[in-house]
Amino acid sequence: MSTTLDKLRRRLKRRGLDALLVSQPENRRYLSGFTAADHGISESAGVLLVTAAGPSFLLTDGRYRLQAEQEAAGFEIRVYPRGLFPLLRRLFSSLALKRLAFESDYLLHSVFVGLARLAAEKGIELVPLTGLVEELRQLKSAAELALIEQAVRLNEQVFAEVYGQLRPGLSEREVAALIEETMRRRGAEGPSFPTIVAAGPNGAMPHAVPTGRLLAEGEPIIIDMGLKVGGYCSDMTRTVVLGQPDARTLAMIRLVRQAQRAGLAALRPGVAGRHVDQVARRVIEEAGHGDHFGHSLGHGVGLNVHEGPSLSYRNRKLLRPGMVLTVEPGVYLPGWGGVRLENMAVVTEAGCRLLNRDTTFLDV
Repeated sequence: MSTTLDKLRRRLKRRGLDALLVSQPENRRYLSGFTAADHGISESAGVLLVTAAGPSFLLTDGRYRLQAEQEAAGFEIRVYPRGLFPLLRRLFSSLALKRLAFESDYLLHSVFVGLARLAAEKGIELVPLTGLVEELRQLKSAAELALIEQAVRLNEQVFAEVYGQLRPGLSEREVAALIEETMRRRGAEGPSFPTIVAAGPNGAMPHAVPTGRLLAEGEPIIIDMGLKVGGYCSDMTRTVVLGQPDARTLAMIRLVRQAQRAGLAALRPGVAGRHVDQVARRVIEEAGHGDHFGHSLGHGVGLNVHEGPSLSYRNRKLLRPGMVLTVEPGVYLPGWGGVRLENMAVVTEAGCRLLNRDTTFLDV
């Protein structure tokens, strides 16, 4: 992604930086195309060293040499047989760096201590940065949008298949396992987050973990699921009912759907993320359930299932065409359960384009 690297280099130059050390795995993949995954923050598949006016390097160990050479076009591949720091020492000497930025929100303290020691030895100033690459990732290219739409479509196909198999007596865990098995069987790389299945009172917890509780007729069941295609994520939530929903459940689904429609209507370029949140939240507040909607309206989706920008009271930044976001209002009532409906949309020049087609329990 040479144009992306050019944008990053311009940002580094404006800040008077000689290079950026990239340790966040999705940022590494976004900039280089290197798809290897970290096995936790303490076992990295490698880092990037992107210079402002020279070559860029992918630094990795021998396990990933061939993969790096195949995937990271435009990067010089350097393998470290004895750890990262001896290789960085040689590179710092040859590149004559003066100011080196690092991703302060994704670097182990133990790694930072070693980096700081090496920087002091070489007379390099370390500059902590947050969000530099993430801001570039917020605006999706046509190729990225195509992968996201594939993930959305496959996610809906998986949901439709599993929804047709739901019946009273299945446990939340069984349904979650069935969803994730179906994802892989249909060609997904895997789930983009642990699947949520929350039946009855468990639905009052927005991030409920599936339990052995059995599904029953007439109660709301929240299913929050997403998968990955080509590294890009989807995220969709439906609240379903087996059998006939009662009047209270129908009223809650209709209220949340009304709030979702309001949020989608407000989603357009030039407005702040907080404005979209406020528009949808007002619908739920006016119905007397403002205290029962405790999370933000939505979030960006891409290589991470949760990334910028957000639709929350904190986000004063203006939305731009090419941003992909969820719109997911909810109402959560302790002792009874919850309702959440979630769709994804991309901001366009004229407003937004809905990426979901599934309408299960959206038109009750």
